[in-house]
Amino acid sequence: MKPDVSLDPDLLPAMAAFVRVARLGSFTAAAAALAVSPSAISQTIRQLEQRLGVRLLQRTTRRVGLSEAGAALLARVEPALTEIGAAADDARQQREMPAGTLRITTSYSAAATALQPVLVEFMRLYPSICVDVAVDDRLTDLIAEGFDAGLRLGEALQRDMVAIPITGPMRMVVAGTPDYFARHGKPKLPRDLQAHACLHYRFGPAGQVYRWEFMHAARQATVDTGVALIANDKALLHQAALAGLGLLYEFEALLRAPLASGHLVTVLDDWLPPFDGFYLYYPGRLLMPAKLRVFVDFLKARAPLAPASSAA
Repeated sequence: MKPDVSLDPDLLPAMAAFVRVARLGSFTAAAAALAVSPSAISQTIRQLEQRLGVRLLQRTTRRVGLSEAGAALLARVEPALTEIGAAADDARQQREMPAGTLRITTSYSAAATALQPVLVEFMRLYPSICVDVAVDDRLTDLIAEGFDAGLRLGEALQRDMVAIPITGPMRMVVAGTPDYFARHGKPKLPRDLQAHACLHYRFGPAGQVYRWEFMHAARQATVDTGVALIANDKALLHQAALAGLGLLYEFEALLRAPLASGHLVTVLDDWLPPFDGFYLYYPGRLLMPAKLRVFVDFLKARAPLAPASSAA
């Protein structure tokens, strides 16, 4: 019965030693190249021959040559070791050279607020990196789904992740057009929204509808509102709000332009205090690939990426 050597953990270094001896034709020269003693490399080759059950090298007092079996083994093993070395170099370069595919998971709001404003600059700085962005408001398992990093609110981060704040405090607003408020009046309290046409965002695989949350004097409230439109497309909801069809509950940073121009105005501001913004998160700092390291450094250098107020 032939010995099973396929899973022997010592086989690969023994093969590497064999190739070195075969190419240099000397145990002494091979030992010097591998920084071991001649007796150690001689023992390694002898153990390899015993495991394979065949003589690989013909030894004389003057030289070391290959047996027929040794020549056949060298012809197959040397290219394989070269390929293994090349694969190791490629893996090492992923830590040293920023290249390859950088997979990022982000919520819609984080993408629009924190990623979109700087993505073009990053891609121009690092043209060898392909940025693969998955925009999804569901909670994502970073490691299980093969992502390098994510952008989310602090409350939505996975445990055991390195998390770096990349925006300033964020704030939600309830906004509508001046024409809408002229026709329907302005709500004074969150419960008044029951009498208003509200535009709701649906998210996640379960189709959850985003709840409108308020806080005032340390009191938190989630209210049921009137409903005019439900959609999983924020652009559609924004268009509906700008058309005067109802009130929108949205990140203030995503409404800077229409708020600054007066096309939208806010209500219930006292019930919507700022909260912690978006974070960049990733599995850990140990042996971080270069593509992720430069992305982390890039965002850290530009933080905070978004202020809490549209007037800032």
